[in-house]
Amino acid sequence: MAALTLFPPEERLAGGERATFDCYLVTAMALFVLMMVLGLTMRMSQATWVNVDPVLFYKLLSMHGAGMVGTASLATTAVMWFFLRKCVGLHLWAFVGNYVLFMLGALCIIASIFLGGYGALWTFLYPLPILGFGLWSPHAAALFMLGYLLIGVGSLLFYFDAAAAIIKVHGNLGRALGLQWLFGGNIDPGHPKTVVASTMVIIANSLGILAGAVVLVMSLISIFYPQITLDALLAKNLIYWFGHMYINATIYMGVIAVYELLPRYSGKPYPISRPFLWSWAASTLFVIIVFPHHLMIDFAQPRWLTITGQVVSWGAGFPVFVVTMYGALANIYRSGIRWTMPARLMVLSLFGWAAGILPAILDGTIRNNLVLHNTQWVPGHFHFYLLLGVVAMVLALMFHVIGSRAEAAPNSGSDRVGFGLYVIGGLVFVFAFLDAGHLSVARRMATHLPAWTSTDKVGSLGAALVVLGMLYFAFRITGGLLRSPPPRAVSHAGPAGAAG
Repeated sequence: MAALTLFPPEERLAGGERATFDCYLVTAMALFVLMMVLGLTMRMSQATWVNVDPVLFYKLLSMHGAGMVGTASLATTAVMWFFLRKCVGLHLWAFVGNYVLFMLGALCIIASIFLGGYGALWTFLYPLPILGFGLWSPHAAALFMLGYLLIGVGSLLFYFDAAAAIIKVHGNLGRALGLQWLFGGNIDPGHPKTVVASTMVIIANSLGILAGAVVLVMSLISIFYPQITLDALLAKNLIYWFGHMYINATIYMGVIAVYELLPRYSGKPYPISRPFLWSWAASTLFVIIVFPHHLMIDFAQPRWLTITGQVVSWGAGFPVFVVTMYGALANIYRSGIRWTMPARLMVLSLFGWAAGILPAILDGTIRNNLVLHNTQWVPGHFHFYLLLGVVAMVLALMFHVIGSRAEAAPNSGSDRVGFGLYVIGGLVFVFAFLDAGHLSVARRMATHLPAWTSTDKVGSLGAALVVLGMLYFAFRITGGLLRSPPPRAVSHAGPAGAAG
């Protein structure tokens, strides 16, 4: 029943581990707030409520895109580390190294945008970053790409250390993924779901980051040696392979928190199963090859790649999601779960993930993609599963951790108000994007036509509520992390232990 202990002793942190983990969480919360403020500013500019110069708008958009994805990865890496360290022997230096490289990379990106003027968005699509059109120099673009490289190297450092630790315990990555039980045999009931999910992320995202490293190095060479030109279509495929994998990995790292924490708050076991292993094995393959669905309107794209993106798009989102959703609902059913903040946030994260998948699959269908992809439908679907899915997963762990240091799961009245602001604001915000996409409002435009501003204004109101909710979370979590740990291990089992 160790898995049902709300605050098991082996999860308590001290010394360097606690300091590093707290740095991850505090940094993530600060960056989430700052990036959301940038997003609110851009929505208010589109709504004509504030006046943002278009040149500045694209700097903010570049910062917001790169910053939010990077912060989501930083935060979910902390989720993966927090639980995986109990299963295998991770080295603290790798976790610290990832954080240091992330911060150095973030500083490069910030300097390239706000000092160098870079505004070619997170995609750095060749040859736009090199051109600059007098708004930024090639050196600013190079600094932006260097920032990406540093962050990617940090992620690989952490993944390779985790892979070595997993292989040391389980023999190889295939066995860690549970492939030996796909067609028969008695599944080890103690095989950690955290190890399965972590292995999938290591395999898939390492390939994506390596693809990104290739195109980043090629682009850097082209900046300093302009006579060396790149194949623009190949560069775009590598960029979207990297980008798609990197952001999807945040979901698969974040959901580890649900697997680990939900049974503790429900008081019911959440056993591993053959369908669970099949779903993660299938998703390992699907998430690697699904990226061409971002390139369906590129007429020069090889037809077989477009077909691959189409077919896999219909199936890629379902295996892990369906098994996770079914398992979570079965775990909650008749459990008597106490709805403290971690429990609320976990259920919210599953809803956000589910609801975000549906418009993504609609956009991933070629006939729909032709009319939806360059509209605000796209930021609508990815903000849905990031804002109400991934961020909620991370917040669930954060509230659980501060609960462990206060010896009770958080559930104050102000917590509930902050949660309500965040959820209501998030729903208003994402549905404003989706409605704008339905109305064919173009995305990535600094200035909107008067007929488009109604959805911008509604979205701005939603964004303001989200920022207020996140500001409350930031102060609440930071204060909780600074609390001294309890003098002894606290053991709470089942729903009664989740009472706040």
